[in-house]
Amino acid sequence: MGRLFGTDGVRGIANEELTPLLAMQLGQAGAYVLTKEKEHKPTIMVGCDTRISGDMLANALMAGACSVGANCVYVGILPTPAVAYLTQKYKVDAGVVISASHNPVEFNGIKFFDGNGYKLPDEMEDEIERLIRSNMPGIKFPTGSAVGKIKYRTDAREEYINHAIQSVPVNLDGMKIVVDCAEGAAFYTSVEALKELGASVVAIHNNPDGININSNCGSTHMAELQARVVYEKASVGLAFDGDADRLLAVDENGEIVNGDQIMAIVGNHMKTGGKLKKDTIVATVMSNLGFFLMGKENGLTIEQTKVGDRYVLERMKEIGASLGGEQSGHIIFLDENTTGDGLLSALHLLQVMTETGKKLSELAGIMEVLPQALINAKVANHKKEKYMEYPVIAEAIRKLEEKFAGEGRVLIRPSGTEPLVRVMIEGKDQQVIHQEAEKLACLIQDVMF
Repeated sequence: MGRLFGTDGVRGIANEELTPLLAMQLGQAGAYVLTKEKEHKPTIMVGCDTRISGDMLANALMAGACSVGANCVYVGILPTPAVAYLTQKYKVDAGVVISASHNPVEFNGIKFFDGNGYKLPDEMEDEIERLIRSNMPGIKFPTGSAVGKIKYRTDAREEYINHAIQSVPVNLDGMKIVVDCAEGAAFYTSVEALKELGASVVAIHNNPDGININSNCGSTHMAELQARVVYEKASVGLAFDGDADRLLAVDENGEIVNGDQIMAIVGNHMKTGGKLKKDTIVATVMSNLGFFLMGKENGLTIEQTKVGDRYVLERMKEIGASLGGEQSGHIIFLDENTTGDGLLSALHLLQVMTETGKKLSELAGIMEVLPQALINAKVANHKKEKYMEYPVIAEAIRKLEEKFAGEGRVLIRPSGTEPLVRVMIEGKDQQVIHQEAEKLACLIQDVMF
């Protein structure tokens, strides 16, 4: 059996892999591990995205936490970054988000934050997993008044909106913005925040019904937003994912502006204003080669980590950086929140547009996005980390690396959240790199599936 925790918590098909029983066990073990040093009765804040399985799993997890003596505060549907922020603001002992981010509705996930709003280190996740696999040795299950209870709060989303607009003061009067909420957790908070700042907002995919989350919308399906921005003659389009911890943008011409470009735009603006700590941005190995070239040209230090916003965050904390993120749109502004935050990312980008008076297409020209091909190979989940153990795959990768040496790069990695091995190639010719990536992905899938 593979590791329970991936790069973004525990994830799987709800009620099949991620069952109410497992959610309850995660509530028990998680509450115990996160609060065992506390002498007071611990409190855990719990929120979820809009998918139909959220209530089922949230209630199971809270039942587990209460069964080991922890209290829970249920804030309902909220973006992941809102739960992270509120966890630290209210000084509760831990936070939990029930979400599978950008994945389809049948998936769900459980991710934990410590009392400071940070995702858990691998060692703490391993401890939670060991407790579950060994049937909870040493955990006491209290009775009577020592059992935990659940408090329900409906006002938390307003506090998150206020935090975001106070963190990034920007006047959006007269700016027309199209917002794709992915039928997810951003459906209220992002629209209301932009309206409060004076924007004329055209909201799409902001009527979640429990089953339409991420369905041909949001940051993983940008075509409708691109067309709508052009049709509406809007200044910008903003696309969130299901739990609103990532942002991608669309310029006035309908062209996508990805996470690398957003970090380049905002990072350089922060550097000019003396607000980019150590003139450094933390990115992952998946960032476009053009992003690293941009850094050199503009006097920025670009630190690299392995893929996953948790690893970006760890490096940011280590070196004292204020900005980091991923090409996919997970962008962390560490002075304002402890995790990727789509709304904060949007406000920072809009702030650059208003303060410079430049259109987004002009700002995006700060870096050249080099051709990149990304193809997923579907493999058995328990095998995805072992692709280099197959000689035919290892040899194919070696030959590709030789072919693109000096003119591009080859990056192969297992997905942290899905049964996939991702093949990414960068180079000068889009057709060639796509063909080569497709060929290698097919080989991996044929050999390993």
